Amino acid sequence: MAPSVAGKRDPFVLHASTIARAHTYLAFAAFLSALAIGCALHYKKIVKNGVAGYPEEWFPSVSATIGDWYPERNIFQILIAINAGPRFALVALQYYLHRSATSSIPGFLFLVGLLRTLSCGGWVFITSSDDHDVHDVLMVSYIVLNLPWMFGSLAFTPANHTAARRRRRWTSIAFFGSLVPMIYFFIQHKVHRIPGAYTRYSFFEWSLILLDVMYDSSVELDLQAADLKITVGNFVATSSEADKIADAPLSSSASAPTPAAATTAVKSAGESPSQLNGKEATATKATATQSLYARAQPTVSFVSDVYLSYIFWSVFTALTPTLFYFSIWQLGISGQELALLSSLSPLFLGIPPFKEWAYSREGRTTLHVLTLVGLASYLSSSPMTRLLLVSFANSAATVGATAEWFDGDDEGVAYQALVTGLGFLLTSLSKHANHSNNPIWPFVNENSGGYNKTGIALALLAILEFAYRPVQSQPVKPSKSAPTPAPQTQWFPGAISLGSFIFSLHSLLGDPSTLIAWSWTGYPITGPIPSQHGSLTHLAQVLGLGLAAFLAGSVSTFDVLAHPLYLALGSASAYVMYTHKDWTGYAGGLGVAAFLMSLVPTVWARARAAALGGGVAKTAAVAWLVVCLFDVASVFTVAYAFVPGGEYFRERTNWVLAAQFAGIGLAFRWPALGNGSMALTLSKRAQYAVQYALALLSALSLLATLYHIPTVVPTPHRPGPRIVRAGIWTVHFGIDNRGRDSQRLMRDLIKDMELDVVGLLETDLHRVTFGNRDLTRVIAEDLGFHVDIGPGPNQHTWGAVLLSKFPIINSTHHLLPSPDGELAPAIEAYLNMFGTPVKVIVSHNGQEETPLDRELQATELARIMAGSYPDPVIFLGYVVTKPHAPRPAPYQIMVEDGKVFDIDDEDADRWCEYIFYRGLYRTSYARVSRGIVTDTEMQIGQFVVPPYKRTIRDDSRTARYLRSFKEWLPEDHWFPMEYYPELGGKNGHGYHVFNTPLYYKLPDEALGTPSDD
Repeated sequence: MAPSVAGKRDPFVLHASTIARAHTYLAFAAFLSALAIGCALHYKKIVKNGVAGYPEEWFPSVSATIGDWYPERNIFQILIAINAGPRFALVALQYYLHRSATSSIPGFLFLVGLLRTLSCGGWVFITSSDDHDVHDVLMVSYIVLNLPWMFGSLAFTPANHTAARRRRRWTSIAFFGSLVPMIYFFIQHKVHRIPGAYTRYSFFEWSLILLDVMYDSSVELDLQAADLKITVGNFVATSSEADKIADAPLSSSASAPTPAAATTAVKSAGESPSQLNGKEATATKATATQSLYARAQPTVSFVSDVYLSYIFWSVFTALTPTLFYFSIWQLGISGQELALLSSLSPLFLGIPPFKEWAYSREGRTTLHVLTLVGLASYLSSSPMTRLLLVSFANSAATVGATAEWFDGDDEGVAYQALVTGLGFLLTSLSKHANHSNNPIWPFVNENSGGYNKTGIALALLAILEFAYRPVQSQPVKPSKSAPTPAPQTQWFPGAISLGSFIFSLHSLLGDPSTLIAWSWTGYPITGPIPSQHGSLTHLAQVLGLGLAAFLAGSVSTFDVLAHPLYLALGSASAYVMYTHKDWTGYAGGLGVAAFLMSLVPTVWARARAAALGGGVAKTAAVAWLVVCLFDVASVFTVAYAFVPGGEYFRERTNWVLAAQFAGIGLAFRWPALGNGSMALTLSKRAQYAVQYALALLSALSLLATLYHIPTVVPTPHRPGPRIVRAGIWTVHFGIDNRGRDSQRLMRDLIKDMELDVVGLLETDLHRVTFGNRDLTRVIAEDLGFHVDIGPGPNQHTWGAVLLSKFPIINSTHHLLPSPDGELAPAIEAYLNMFGTPVKVIVSHNGQEETPLDRELQATELARIMAGSYPDPVIFLGYVVTKPHAPRPAPYQIMVEDGKVFDIDDEDADRWCEYIFYRGLYRTSYARVSRGIVTDTEMQIGQFVVPPYKRTIRDDSRTARYLRSFKEWLPEDHWFPMEYYPELGGKNGHGYHVFNTPLYYKLPDEALGTPSDD
């Protein structure tokens, strides 16, 4: 107790560390009591899950323990509710200990602590039984918020608080380390449905709870060391005491007289105590608000800068998919490719008045606003209008980016380089979290996975912050003096290196699954999976950018990344990436990802030096011209059949890759080029901001992977009657007839037709041309399919995809003979259809202009099909031939030499798509119009698989063409009624050509049993 004052009660003094201890005890009591009571009263119920129960599962998860049964749920929630007061108090006390006039991070951590506490209350009181999705979202939010909370608190723990630092360090490392095995066992449980996996998952889930409580308990040690006390009670000081109070130094102890008491003692003459207290309180609040705003301003500015960088990359990466929509339709140069030249707009910076305006705050703000025109173009239904608006926005974006990159002192350039890297990483993350589509791209909208309005609203807030940002509060203050003189550097190599680097980021790291597509070999899976391992690409990028930020703190260490030996390391990684497959090839790709991101400051330093020597306009324009040339060259490696001079680029991805790295190499230290050491450093505050941002983005990437893991188990639609529905569809690179992403339109038709096997063609979108996208994400996640994406982008084909509800036993990727025209892909896979291995082939043959290619490709496909005779086969392909066309046309070669049957050889109205089969009973054949999805219909064949180890005894034409009405068959064989043209069709699709699916009777032998043999 504090000394008493005459006429007053002694104030009550509470040691702040007692609150921390109470929080720890209450938290442990809540969770452990729920576990004990749950195991005692409802053991078998809380260990049971959707896959298995006791004895395979024998330890309960946290959610089942705290949320499912009375009374443990109620006791737990009462204790947690009591614990809410101490928890909020600890957040405030921790801020009180860490607050600083020179850093805004404690204020940021205070906000994180509040959100973390609220999200904790959310997933505690909204259990998985109440609302599974809300519970999961709040739980994931809590884990994400733990990242800045834990590492931020650790960073602000005083060095002399060794016990607290030690506890925070090991508990935070153990916490995030436990996430990896926990996610692994969750995948084993949720996706692979392995009994017992959830028990193992539960151990790590409980460890997170215990580690989290242990981490928060370390604040007790901080409060004890600070001897922080909370005093409750009145205190009245005499005038002499007031003078002492006014002269006393500030202390960390809260037991000192309150400001209200002190100001009461020294009040001015003629003012009542209540009036004075009111004014003082108002002034104190205003000062505190201003102080908090001032401390938070650098953090807010940093976040705004990163988001504006994200906007730049989003507009830039949207340009090529928007313009190549026209090239795809015309299968050649259409003229719209000139929109690429909009990137050359930095040439206007050679005009002094324009440059002065573009470098000003008003000019940069205006350029940011003009960039939003491209994002807002999503509102237009015209592809041409969108292209014009995106081109205009890209012009503004590249001018604005150039002004940001090359203005300011050395520290400013380093800051802008790292912010640019963070913005690029954020674009990749946003695609990873949104089924490989950037949510603010103008060719997506709310119907195709877009969040355009949200993205534009956030951009407007970031632009407002930039426009009204106090000069002294900017993350890096612009230099008022001349920039640090750069060594004598030739401007042209610096421009080449910048252009090569921008293209390399765009083409290889624009989506985290692109590098996986390069290494993919099919089934059985012996490498990374695009939908599940893309976060590893992000982690490699984070490692590289984090290394750059760390080394940028010192002039002596930063230049290590410009040594030619480091270039040799990056080039070796690229060689491994190109020449190897599966995990080895992907490991090389991860090396490339880390290498490229670590070079961001180095390349920017060289480019800035080049701009100082050769002028900003000339340097930037040449850099963007290099980007445009690489864009064209990379497309020509696969589109060579449709462009003049394309034969020189045919399948030359290795040349393009070598040229990329040769261009990047010009940024390294070469005495002949005058590229000496560059003194480019970064402030500690900016370093910390970048590191925290990288940590947050890493966690978000992992959580996005976890959230999007398919939860629908692939199972055939009609296992009872052993029916298989197989479809073939040429989907025109995932861009519909209106120039929008078509993933969801494809999903809807596949879902309605209840397809078990799907062949999709023109699907290799891992190029800058198509936005580095993956067309299988939405379909696989929402409908549940095994996916084989076929030959990767480094195999120079238009792409083929196999989706299967049946397990894929193995698959082989083929590059069919193509001496004259485009390289043709094929997937040969064995599927386990109700215990019977069935070979399925998906292929995309050459065009009409290359008859030799089509003949050779048909011959190879026939060999593949005949090689497994008489076993069952389903062929789904793009053939380009008339039905019954004699040799050397493909039809006769494939049917006769392949020993297969046409799905219906009386259908004479075909040209591109064909379905062939063998060893199965065909019961229906449908042709479904394309709607607005593509330029090609979907064809569907329905088959019945013979019982295990039985073969078809009569495959004569008479037996195969027992035509039927659907009413003569069980309803399992019927196609959806709403797609009949007389009923109006659905979503623009309908049965056409015959205006109905064709049906065939099952032969008597198909209705028999094994005993008939």
